[in-house]
Amino acid sequence: MLQTIVGGIVGTYGWMLDHLFLINIVFTLIIIFFQRRNPTTVWAWLLLLYFIPVLGFVLYLILGQNFRKDRMFKMKEIEGEIKYAVRRQEESIYRKKLRLRDPELDRFKRLILYNLNEGEAVLTDNNDIRIYTDGREKFNALLSEMDHARNYIHMQYYIIRNDELWKEIEEVLIRKARQGVEVRVLFDSMGCRGMHHSDWVRLRKAGIEVAEFFPAVLGKLQLRVNYRNHRKIVVIDGRIGFVGGFNIGREYLGKNRRFGYWRDTHICIEGSAVTSLAVRFVLDWNYAAGENLFLEDRLFEIPTYLRGGRDPVQIISSGPDSHSQEIRNNYLRLIHMARKSIYIQTPYFIPDDDIRDALEIAAKSGIDVRIMIPCKPDHPFVYWATYSYLGEMIEAGARCYTYENGFLHAKCMCVDGLVTCMGTANMDIRSFSLNFEVNAVIYSTRTTGKLMEAFENDITKSTLVTRKKYEQRDFIIRFKEQFCRLFSPVL
Repeated sequence: MLQTIVGGIVGTYGWMLDHLFLINIVFTLIIIFFQRRNPTTVWAWLLLLYFIPVLGFVLYLILGQNFRKDRMFKMKEIEGEIKYAVRRQEESIYRKKLRLRDPELDRFKRLILYNLNEGEAVLTDNNDIRIYTDGREKFNALLSEMDHARNYIHMQYYIIRNDELWKEIEEVLIRKARQGVEVRVLFDSMGCRGMHHSDWVRLRKAGIEVAEFFPAVLGKLQLRVNYRNHRKIVVIDGRIGFVGGFNIGREYLGKNRRFGYWRDTHICIEGSAVTSLAVRFVLDWNYAAGENLFLEDRLFEIPTYLRGGRDPVQIISSGPDSHSQEIRNNYLRLIHMARKSIYIQTPYFIPDDDIRDALEIAAKSGIDVRIMIPCKPDHPFVYWATYSYLGEMIEAGARCYTYENGFLHAKCMCVDGLVTCMGTANMDIRSFSLNFEVNAVIYSTRTTGKLMEAFENDITKSTLVTRKKYEQRDFIIRFKEQFCRLFSPVL
């Protein structure tokens, strides 16, 4: 029996080698003619298939499959209410009745309208926003807010590590579940591959509902390395919402020697924008769990807000289920609308051609373009591709920095001190089109000013990469940049 199985495997492998040229042609035809892809991405896959035939074939099966569908997630009962609110705001904008407290923000009404039309992102203006750039402060705030939960806690993270931080959070979740609070935890299978099945069983036994996004096959085999749910959302009682860059793990507290201090950006929102985060969570939960939480009216009741916030916010999201790259398009539109300054913090800087050109034009037009990336890689291929694009920005006149006080993981763009787009999406092609992401667009001089202050404080802990410094990099770094950049569309 064993000899038969081994013989079959050897025979299959031999057949693949004998017909490798034909297999490559078939996949080439599929990539070119049967999948609508960016031409740059097409050429990257063709290079892999040509230069690394066997490995390229396997990588295409794992990474290159296109799981894009027309609206994977569909709103049901709540859809009509959202569309009604969207149509009312559209009418207000067209009739010039929409009033923003700051007259300087009027020029961003077209962006508000785009988000309404494309993503049904309702603008709410009663939001109080707290900013967290330190992991311990963020998780202390999260633990405190969860401890005050009365109705439900909805938690969604890309990465959850089974360490001391998760133990703190798990303890609160179990205690609240025993008090009758509805607790749901949604996790990404790839990001949480270090967790064990018994960890989730323990939560379920405690009365916590758990769902897995794009689960692995046979326990650990990941066939969908792409199309991961990269969102980090917590919604508590429909009143409090958290969104941003922090995952759950000891490294996010600065306890990993490899990375050192972890500099990230997360926000806590109290106000009507939390309802949009709640809807986003439920859409993902319904898909992963096979339920329809939109039937549960209590999850969408309007709570009493304790803080009197005044920040206008739209919650936008994008992913393989979207018709357009909404977060990427917001970045692009904001760059085009900038008049004075553009501040960008991102761990990975791999812009597509349009965003790269827009930033270069802005810098050459005298706009103060500043870009900050980490000084060390967590993913070497992505980092060296990032560094190559940074060189082009320096050449265009942008001021570019490498953060030296640990690892920079913040995902944030501030424009003219007026508008911020921040959340889970990096400034890279993967976040634009392959991952499921969520961002907040904040139309507020107060909040944007605070985030710009944080950026300027980070400059004191960073190194300015001058044109001279960049040109002095050695041959090895130049080789890494060029090699990694070839495959940047599929990184």
